[in-house]
Amino acid sequence: MTPVSDAQLLELNALPPLREVINTYELRAEKSLGQNFLLDGNITDKIVSFVRSYLQDGTTVFEIGPGPGGLTRSILKHHNGKLIAIEFDARAVRALQDLSAVAGDRLDIIHGDALRSDICSLAPAPRAVIANLPYNIATPLLIGWLSKIAQDKSNIDVMALMFQKEVAERIVAQPGTKTYGRLSVICQWICQVQKVYDLPPSAFTPPPKVTSSVVRFLPKDKGEDAPAFATLEKIAAAAFNQRRKMIRSSLKDYAEAIEKTGLDPSLRAENLSVAEFVALAVATEKL
Repeated sequence: MTPVSDAQLLELNALPPLREVINTYELRAEKSLGQNFLLDGNITDKIVSFVRSYLQDGTTVFEIGPGPGGLTRSILKHHNGKLIAIEFDARAVRALQDLSAVAGDRLDIIHGDALRSDICSLAPAPRAVIANLPYNIATPLLIGWLSKIAQDKSNIDVMALMFQKEVAERIVAQPGTKTYGRLSVICQWICQVQKVYDLPPSAFTPPPKVTSSVVRFLPKDKGEDAPAFATLEKIAAAAFNQRRKMIRSSLKDYAEAIEKTGLDPSLRAENLSVAEFVALAVATEKL
Protein backbone atom coordinates (compact mmCIF):
# COMPACT_ATOMS: atom_id res chain seq x y z
CA MET A 1 0.00 0.00 0.00
CA THR A 2 1.30 3.44 -0.92
CA PRO A 3 2.22 5.34 2.28
CA VAL A 4 0.73 8.70 3.18
CA SER A 5 3.09 11.51 2.12
CA ASP A 6 5.16 13.46 4.61
CA ALA A 7 3.36 16.65 3.57
CA GLN A 8 -0.03 15.10 4.32
CA LEU A 9 1.20 13.88 7.70
CA LEU A 10 2.53 17.33 8.59
CA GLU A 11 -0.83 18.93 7.79
CA LEU A 12 -2.73 16.34 9.83
CA ASN A 13 -0.36 16.69 12.79
CA ALA A 14 -0.75 20.49 12.67
CA LEU A 15 -4.50 20.30 13.31
CA PRO A 16 -5.77 21.63 16.67
CA PRO A 17 -5.91 19.13 19.57
CA LEU A 18 -9.18 17.22 19.72
CA ARG A 19 -10.16 18.71 23.08
CA GLU A 20 -9.82 22.15 21.51
CA VAL A 21 -12.05 21.05 18.63
CA ILE A 22 -14.64 19.79 21.11
CA ASN A 23 -14.62 23.12 22.99
CA THR A 24 -14.66 25.27 19.86
CA TYR A 25 -17.71 23.51 18.42
CA GLU A 26 -19.40 22.81 21.79
CA LEU A 27 -19.35 19.14 20.92
CA ARG A 28 -20.46 17.76 24.27
CA ALA A 29 -21.04 14.00 24.00
CA GLU A 30 -24.74 13.15 23.93
CA LYS A 31 -25.83 10.00 25.73
CA SER A 32 -28.90 9.76 23.48
CA LEU A 33 -26.56 9.40 20.48
CA GLY A 34 -24.36 6.79 22.17
CA GLN A 35 -21.38 9.14 21.98
CA ASN A 36 -18.13 8.45 23.83
CA PHE A 37 -15.21 10.19 22.16
CA LEU A 38 -11.82 8.50 21.75
CA LEU A 39 -9.12 11.19 21.85
CA ASP A 40 -5.84 9.34 22.43
CA GLY A 41 -3.99 9.17 19.11
CA ASN A 42 -1.89 6.22 20.24
CA ILE A 43 -5.04 4.19 20.81
CA THR A 44 -6.70 5.20 17.54
CA ASP A 45 -3.47 4.41 15.67
CA LYS A 46 -3.46 0.97 17.30
CA ILE A 47 -7.04 0.29 16.19
CA VAL A 48 -6.12 1.07 12.58
CA SER A 49 -3.06 -1.18 12.87
CA PHE A 50 -5.27 -4.24 13.36
CA VAL A 51 -6.58 -3.96 9.78
CA ARG A 52 -3.98 -1.92 7.95
CA SER A 53 -2.44 -4.94 6.22
CA TYR A 54 -5.83 -5.80 4.70
CA LEU A 55 -6.27 -2.37 3.07
CA GLN A 56 -5.34 -1.83 -0.56
CA ASP A 57 -4.54 1.44 -2.32
CA GLY A 58 -8.04 1.43 -3.79
CA THR A 59 -9.88 0.47 -0.60
CA THR A 60 -12.57 2.86 0.55
CA VAL A 61 -12.73 2.93 4.33
CA PHE A 62 -16.02 3.75 6.04
CA GLU A 63 -16.18 5.24 9.52
CA ILE A 64 -19.43 5.57 11.45
CA GLY A 65 -19.90 8.32 14.01
CA PRO A 66 -16.48 10.02 13.80
CA GLY A 67 -17.40 12.68 16.38
CA PRO A 68 -14.51 15.18 16.66
CA GLY A 69 -12.37 13.01 14.36
CA GLY A 70 -9.83 11.16 16.51
CA LEU A 71 -10.08 7.82 14.74
CA THR A 72 -10.65 9.71 11.47
CA ARG A 73 -7.22 11.32 11.78
CA SER A 74 -5.55 7.96 12.43
CA ILE A 75 -7.20 6.38 9.39
CA LEU A 76 -6.04 9.27 7.21
CA LYS A 77 -2.50 8.99 8.60
CA HIS A 78 -2.22 5.28 7.82
CA HIS A 79 -4.35 4.83 4.69
CA ASN A 80 -3.73 6.78 1.51
CA GLY A 81 -7.08 5.85 -0.02
CA LYS A 82 -10.60 7.19 0.33
CA LEU A 83 -12.35 7.61 3.67
CA ILE A 84 -16.10 8.16 3.92
CA ALA A 85 -17.29 9.24 7.36
CA ILE A 86 -21.01 9.02 8.12
CA GLU A 87 -22.08 11.29 10.98
CA PHE A 88 -25.60 11.85 12.32
CA ASP A 89 -24.73 14.79 14.61
CA ALA A 90 -24.69 18.13 12.79
CA ARG A 91 -22.34 19.56 15.43
CA ALA A 92 -19.75 16.90 14.65
CA VAL A 93 -20.12 17.50 10.91
CA ARG A 94 -19.20 21.16 11.50
CA ALA A 95 -16.32 20.18 13.78
CA LEU A 96 -14.85 17.95 11.05
CA GLN A 97 -14.61 20.70 8.45
CA ASP A 98 -11.03 21.72 9.33
CA LEU A 99 -9.97 18.09 8.99
CA SER A 100 -11.85 17.87 5.70
CA ALA A 101 -10.00 20.93 4.38
CA VAL A 102 -6.65 19.29 5.15
CA ALA A 103 -7.61 15.85 3.83
CA GLY A 104 -9.06 17.19 0.57
CA ASP A 105 -10.64 14.62 -1.71
CA ARG A 106 -9.41 11.75 0.47
CA LEU A 107 -12.24 12.45 2.94
CA ASP A 108 -15.98 12.65 2.31
CA ILE A 109 -18.24 13.51 5.23
CA ILE A 110 -21.86 12.44 4.92
CA HIS A 111 -24.38 14.00 7.28
CA GLY A 112 -26.84 11.15 7.65
CA ASP A 113 -28.11 8.09 9.46
CA ALA A 114 -25.74 5.12 9.15
CA LEU A 115 -28.66 2.72 9.66
CA ARG A 116 -30.18 4.05 6.45
CA SER A 117 -26.91 4.18 4.51
CA ASP A 118 -25.95 1.44 2.06
CA ILE A 119 -22.17 1.57 1.99
CA CYS A 120 -22.06 -0.67 -1.08
CA SER A 121 -23.89 1.99 -3.07
CA LEU A 122 -21.60 4.77 -1.84
CA ALA A 123 -18.31 3.41 -3.19
CA PRO A 124 -17.07 0.53 -5.34
CA ALA A 125 -15.21 -2.44 -3.85
CA PRO A 126 -12.82 -2.94 -2.16
CA ARG A 127 -14.37 -1.60 1.06
CA ALA A 128 -13.51 -1.70 4.76
CA VAL A 129 -15.19 -0.44 7.92
CA ILE A 130 -13.25 0.97 10.88
CA ALA A 131 -15.40 2.50 13.59
CA ASN A 132 -15.94 3.27 17.24
CA LEU A 133 -19.63 2.46 16.90
CA PRO A 134 -22.32 4.35 18.81
CA TYR A 135 -23.36 1.75 21.38
CA ASN A 136 -27.08 2.23 20.80
CA ILE A 137 -26.95 1.17 17.14
CA ALA A 138 -23.88 -1.08 17.05
CA THR A 139 -25.66 -4.43 16.74
CA PRO A 140 -28.15 -3.48 14.01
CA LEU A 141 -25.32 -1.88 12.02
CA LEU A 142 -23.27 -5.06 12.34
CA ILE A 143 -26.16 -7.30 11.25
CA GLY A 144 -26.71 -5.09 8.20
CA TRP A 145 -23.06 -5.35 7.14
CA LEU A 146 -22.98 -9.09 7.73
CA SER A 147 -26.01 -9.50 5.49
CA LYS A 148 -24.10 -7.64 2.76
CA ILE A 149 -21.10 -9.95 3.17
CA ALA A 150 -23.43 -12.96 3.07
CA GLN A 151 -24.70 -11.78 -0.32
CA ASP A 152 -21.16 -11.39 -1.65
CA LYS A 153 -17.94 -11.89 0.29
CA SER A 154 -16.27 -9.11 -1.70
CA ASN A 155 -18.74 -6.47 -0.49
CA ILE A 156 -16.56 -5.75 2.57
CA ASP A 157 -12.95 -6.93 2.89
CA VAL A 158 -12.38 -6.30 6.61
CA MET A 159 -13.97 -4.58 9.60
CA ALA A 160 -12.51 -3.34 12.89
CA LEU A 161 -15.42 -2.38 15.11
CA MET A 162 -15.66 -1.27 18.71
CA PHE A 163 -18.45 -2.55 20.96
CA GLN A 164 -19.24 -2.81 24.62
CA LYS A 165 -17.08 -5.67 25.88
CA GLU A 166 -20.10 -7.85 26.67
CA VAL A 167 -21.29 -7.56 23.06
CA ALA A 168 -17.80 -8.37 21.77
CA GLU A 169 -17.69 -11.46 23.97
CA ARG A 170 -21.02 -12.62 22.57
CA ILE A 171 -19.66 -12.21 19.04
CA VAL A 172 -16.65 -14.47 19.67
CA ALA A 173 -18.31 -16.88 22.15
CA GLN A 174 -17.95 -20.63 21.65
CA PRO A 175 -20.68 -23.28 21.90
CA GLY A 176 -21.45 -24.46 25.41
CA THR A 177 -20.84 -21.08 27.01
CA LYS A 178 -23.39 -18.70 28.52
CA THR A 179 -22.47 -15.91 26.09
CA TYR A 180 -22.90 -18.08 22.98
CA GLY A 181 -26.03 -17.00 21.12
CA ARG A 182 -27.64 -15.76 17.92
CA LEU A 183 -24.98 -13.09 17.39
CA SER A 184 -22.17 -15.64 17.83
CA VAL A 185 -23.67 -17.96 15.23
CA ILE A 186 -24.32 -15.29 12.61
CA CYS A 187 -20.95 -13.55 13.01
CA GLN A 188 -18.89 -16.74 13.03
CA TRP A 189 -20.75 -18.18 10.04
CA ILE A 190 -19.98 -15.10 7.92
CA CYS A 191 -16.55 -14.10 9.24
CA GLN A 192 -13.45 -15.09 11.11
CA VAL A 193 -13.85 -13.01 14.27
CA GLN A 194 -11.24 -12.06 16.83
CA LYS A 195 -11.40 -9.76 19.84
CA VAL A 196 -8.13 -7.90 19.42
CA TYR A 197 -8.14 -5.07 21.94
CA ASP A 198 -9.83 -4.04 25.21
CA LEU A 199 -10.16 -0.40 26.21
CA PRO A 200 -10.94 0.77 29.77
CA PRO A 201 -13.61 3.43 30.35
CA SER A 202 -10.84 5.96 31.09
CA ALA A 203 -9.80 5.89 27.41
CA PHE A 204 -12.98 7.78 26.46
CA THR A 205 -14.47 11.21 26.98
CA PRO A 206 -16.81 11.00 28.81
CA PRO A 207 -15.89 7.61 30.33
CA PRO A 208 -18.64 5.03 29.75
CA LYS A 209 -19.65 2.69 32.58
CA VAL A 210 -18.35 -0.35 30.72
CA THR A 211 -15.14 -1.65 29.15
CA SER A 212 -15.03 -1.58 25.35
CA SER A 213 -13.49 -4.04 22.90
CA VAL A 214 -12.36 -3.97 19.29
CA VAL A 215 -13.34 -6.97 17.17
CA ARG A 216 -11.79 -7.73 13.77
CA PHE A 217 -13.99 -9.36 11.13
CA LEU A 218 -12.52 -11.13 8.09
CA PRO A 219 -15.14 -12.48 5.64
CA LYS A 220 -14.79 -16.16 4.79
CA ASP A 221 -16.09 -18.50 2.12
CA LYS A 222 -19.41 -20.08 3.08
CA GLY A 223 -19.45 -22.69 0.30
CA GLU A 224 -21.85 -23.17 -2.59
CA ASP A 225 -24.54 -24.86 -0.50
CA ALA A 226 -24.86 -22.00 1.99
CA PRO A 227 -28.36 -21.09 3.22
CA ALA A 228 -29.92 -17.65 2.92
CA PHE A 229 -28.90 -15.20 5.62
CA ALA A 230 -32.53 -14.71 6.66
CA THR A 231 -33.06 -18.46 7.10
CA LEU A 232 -30.10 -18.93 9.43
CA GLU A 233 -30.92 -15.76 11.37
CA LYS A 234 -34.52 -16.88 11.89
CA ILE A 235 -33.53 -20.34 13.14
CA ALA A 236 -30.85 -18.99 15.48
CA ALA A 237 -33.25 -16.41 16.88
CA ALA A 238 -35.93 -19.05 17.52
CA ALA A 239 -33.43 -21.37 19.21
CA PHE A 240 -31.88 -18.80 21.52
CA ASN A 241 -35.14 -17.04 22.39
CA GLN A 242 -35.84 -20.20 24.38
CA ARG A 243 -32.24 -21.23 25.06
CA ARG A 244 -33.09 -23.27 28.19
CA LYS A 245 -35.42 -25.53 26.23
CA MET A 246 -34.40 -28.52 24.13
CA ILE A 247 -34.46 -27.87 20.41
CA ARG A 248 -37.37 -30.31 20.03
CA SER A 249 -39.35 -27.56 21.77
CA SER A 250 -37.61 -24.30 20.82
CA LEU A 251 -37.35 -25.40 17.17
CA LYS A 252 -40.52 -27.47 16.95
CA ASP A 253 -41.37 -25.75 13.65
CA TYR A 254 -38.15 -27.26 12.25
CA ALA A 255 -38.69 -30.83 13.51
CA GLU A 256 -38.40 -32.38 10.05
CA ALA A 257 -35.14 -30.55 9.35
CA ILE A 258 -33.77 -31.61 12.75
CA GLU A 259 -34.53 -35.23 11.90
CA LYS A 260 -33.04 -34.88 8.41
CA THR A 261 -29.75 -33.53 9.77
CA GLY A 262 -29.55 -36.20 12.45
CA LEU A 263 -29.34 -33.70 15.31
CA ASP A 264 -30.20 -34.90 18.79
CA PRO A 265 -33.52 -33.19 19.59
CA SER A 266 -32.67 -33.21 23.31
CA LEU A 267 -29.83 -30.73 22.75
CA ARG A 268 -30.21 -27.07 23.65
CA ALA A 269 -29.33 -24.16 21.39
CA GLU A 270 -26.04 -23.50 23.14
CA ASN A 271 -24.92 -27.07 22.40
CA LEU A 272 -25.18 -26.68 18.61
CA SER A 273 -22.09 -25.62 16.69
CA VAL A 274 -22.21 -22.96 14.00
CA ALA A 275 -21.84 -25.73 11.40
CA GLU A 276 -24.86 -27.54 12.84
CA PHE A 277 -26.98 -24.38 12.68
CA VAL A 278 -25.92 -23.98 9.07
CA ALA A 279 -26.78 -27.61 8.29
CA LEU A 280 -30.19 -27.12 9.88
CA ALA A 281 -30.81 -24.01 7.78
CA VAL A 282 -29.77 -25.84 4.60
CA ALA A 283 -32.08 -28.76 5.42
CA THR A 284 -34.93 -26.34 6.10
CA GLU A 285 -34.56 -24.72 2.70
CA LYS A 286 -34.54 -28.11 0.94
CA LEU A 287 -37.82 -29.29 2.45
